[in-house]
Amino acid sequence: MTGHGTIEDPIVLRDVMVPMRDGVRLATDITLPAQGGPFPTLLHRTPYDKGGARPSEISVADPVPKTNLQVAEGLARAGYAVMTQDCRGRYGSEGVFAKYMGEGEDGVDTLAWARAQDWCRGDFGTYGLSYSAHVQTALAVLRPPGLRTLFLDSGGFWNAYQGGVRRGGAFEMKQVTWAYKHARLSDAAKDPAVARALAQEDIAAWIEAKSWHRGASPMRHVPEYEEYLFEQWEHGAFDAYWQAPEIFGAGHYAALAQYPTFLISGWYDPYSETMFKHFEGITGNGGHAELVMGPWLHGRRSQSFAGDADFGPHSRLDGAIAPDYDTLRRTWFDHWLKPETARPRPATVQWFAMGGGTGARTAEGRRDLGGLWRCDTHWPPGDTREVAYHLAAEGGLVTDTPAPGAAVFVTDPDTPVPTMGGAITSGEPVMEGGVFDQVTTPETFAARPPFGPIAARGDVLSFATAPLEQAVEIAGTPRLILELATDVVDMDVAFKLIDLAPPSEDFPQGFAANLTDGILRLRYRDSWEKPQLLTPGARVRISLEAPPVANIFAVGHRIRVDICGANFPKFDVNPQTGADAPNATGTRIATTSVFLGAESRVILPLRSP
Repeated sequence: MTGHGTIEDPIVLRDVMVPMRDGVRLATDITLPAQGGPFPTLLHRTPYDKGGARPSEISVADPVPKTNLQVAEGLARAGYAVMTQDCRGRYGSEGVFAKYMGEGEDGVDTLAWARAQDWCRGDFGTYGLSYSAHVQTALAVLRPPGLRTLFLDSGGFWNAYQGGVRRGGAFEMKQVTWAYKHARLSDAAKDPAVARALAQEDIAAWIEAKSWHRGASPMRHVPEYEEYLFEQWEHGAFDAYWQAPEIFGAGHYAALAQYPTFLISGWYDPYSETMFKHFEGITGNGGHAELVMGPWLHGRRSQSFAGDADFGPHSRLDGAIAPDYDTLRRTWFDHWLKPETARPRPATVQWFAMGGGTGARTAEGRRDLGGLWRCDTHWPPGDTREVAYHLAAEGGLVTDTPAPGAAVFVTDPDTPVPTMGGAITSGEPVMEGGVFDQVTTPETFAARPPFGPIAARGDVLSFATAPLEQAVEIAGTPRLILELATDVVDMDVAFKLIDLAPPSEDFPQGFAANLTDGILRLRYRDSWEKPQLLTPGARVRISLEAPPVANIFAVGHRIRVDICGANFPKFDVNPQTGADAPNATGTRIATTSVFLGAESRVILPLRSP
């Protein structure tokens, strides 16, 4: 253990090995104010190298990512002791990494150790992004002594089965790309033979080939990574595995409500829905929560664009919500850990309603989507109402009940509908998050000729309103209800909500901006716990949701809904044979009829004018 410091500079204790209950020791950097003590203590646990820099730790004024140590030093200068720790089995810490599992107990043991140190006052806050948010809720549900407040950024599972690992019964393939990337960064890859074997793998080709079997994956060279990945993938039903406290905050809101919690994320972040669920669960159980939702990618709160859309400089956190992220985080902790600065705070939701921009092409080549900040004390906002838009013949989307009819689409698991943007992170090299015109090109992963508009594919049903005569604003959770019949025993239904702009000088073909998307594996249509295969030819009614979104559909735009059988590689592909993915062999083509009229509709949360 080494330390250094002056009167002005914080004291840094490097690589303190903190013991856990099973004897495993976790490497921890401790950053202390130069004078005084004991101090309120902040804990940041990470699998991404406590000694590294985080791309999310930037501001508009300072776009160079700060290291974890620089963040800790800033907080120490504000009067906090800061513990920055490598998670079990990662970088300097001992033990075996099992993604998400055991993080709560390791957090509890870390706080217990800290309470015995003379620099620790015994009251704690936690902070961190993504996995470093997941470990916070895993800790909080165990109600450790002294924990006072959480600062959750884009994570902290409400239900990993319904967001983050799986959704609607399908598996999120970002877990595969994440596992491969971090297997290559693991201690095992320090073995030159392992590193060489991993480097020779083509993760994109393996994903596209859909030969998803244990022992045949690129992660097989680091068995602990292949093991946890396939364990997640093979647990298709909502069983006890998914109810472990580390990944199921939904079962523990009475505990989480004890801790005032700041929540922040973006519409194009895979944990956007999680943050709204936390807000509802914490406030619904009498706790205090505040939420900020921008039009951002994962952790990119200081940039104004996501994919091929730009929302304007006012869409960034800096200057709109707080001077910068550092100030926002520090102010939160000052309020809850320094009682002399506390004052009553209302529960609030601040969100960015996308849309309403000029639609012009920016200097960087993106579309100016625009948008406005909104605020309420509730979510969904108090002025929303649900409005049904019915699926009609010839691709219409209407508020009146249309005549009965049917629309037919054919799905082939060997040529799935490709992903084009959305709420995605860690998807490289096969997918990217954000807004994209829904038109495939030769660069679109898994797309095949003829390239062009997604809506023109024979395996996609597309329904759109007439051009709007007045603007329509939504804020909340879109829901799709379908009545259908198919000739296979299982299939997926995926849908996407789109803001369809008319042709313009800058975009002569128009622009189909993806807003949010959902999916349902039909064996789970009635129960997540007890899947049941379909009877071929039988009519069934299904209901599925997309994560919440807020958007202003401008005059002249159309509200569009696309319906198909896949969103790949965002989600794995259903073989449509009744077999589980992964480890399935063979596929079947499905012909599916969607019954139009009163039976099938999308329900949108409209705000009153």
